[in-house]
Amino acid sequence: MQHLVDTDQLTLKQIETIMEETRRFKTKLPPPLLSDKLLITLFFEASTRTRSSFEVAAKRLGAHVVHLDPTRSSTKKGETLEDTFTNLCAMEPDGVIIRHSENDTPSRLAEMEMVPVINAGAGNYAHPTQALLDLYTLYEWFEGDLEGRKVAIVGDIVNSRVAASDIRLFRRMGIEISLVAPKPFMPPATDLPQFERIEDVLDEVEVIISLRAQLERHKKPIFEDYAEYARHYCITEELLEDRGILIMHPGPVMRNIDISDEILDDPRCMVLDQVKNGVFVRMAVLTLLLLDSVKEE
Repeated sequence: MQHLVDTDQLTLKQIETIMEETRRFKTKLPPPLLSDKLLITLFFEASTRTRSSFEVAAKRLGAHVVHLDPTRSSTKKGETLEDTFTNLCAMEPDGVIIRHSENDTPSRLAEMEMVPVINAGAGNYAHPTQALLDLYTLYEWFEGDLEGRKVAIVGDIVNSRVAASDIRLFRRMGIEISLVAPKPFMPPATDLPQFERIEDVLDEVEVIISLRAQLERHKKPIFEDYAEYARHYCITEELLEDRGILIMHPGPVMRNIDISDEILDDPRCMVLDQVKNGVFVRMAVLTLLLLDSVKEE
């Protein structure tokens, strides 16, 4: 049985297969490969892009999807998450897609070995399918030539599961990463180059991944408000000038705080490409996990 708790579980060959399958699915939709499959989505945190993307991906592959709303589930009556999961597995789904606020929840459920578990974002540590779709966006743009590409991740890095996942996956693929943020936003114990000013990396990087500012997650106020944060870290036309730097963001974008309106409409901005690619990447992931699970059994 295969799970996707983090991209570290994937071999380089599997990552390459996901990239190739994504490109193939994007070129031409496949037949309903998962027409006999049933997936349950279990989102304990709000989600627009990830949840809908998984559902669209599954349905394009012919699978059936049931969404359980945790706010109306028996976890609100004191049932443990493990018991909720066990009861869901008794209904014999072919996979469970889960988002949770705790880092170890997907791994705990995967270790029960009842059904394939797919992590749709957990805590501040892992969001594997976002990392894969970010990687595919670069893979497509640079035509597979990723070794030595230079990427800057900008913003609230310490609280970002996207940043954590991107860093681990990108480094495996030979991508060079720099971090740009005020010191309290930096992750501890990292050996990556760190900068406090975006201006210090603009002439070195090919890609900027902007993150949502999460000022509410910091106990001590670093900025008086989002406007002050934006003065230092918003990606604007004035900042980029005519540089051909690609701009990415996992969403939701805080307009004129993370990225300006003008840059969101700029051809260099890949935000909607990421959203589109997310459907095809998740199709590739579902196919890899569910069909390979059948082969293994």
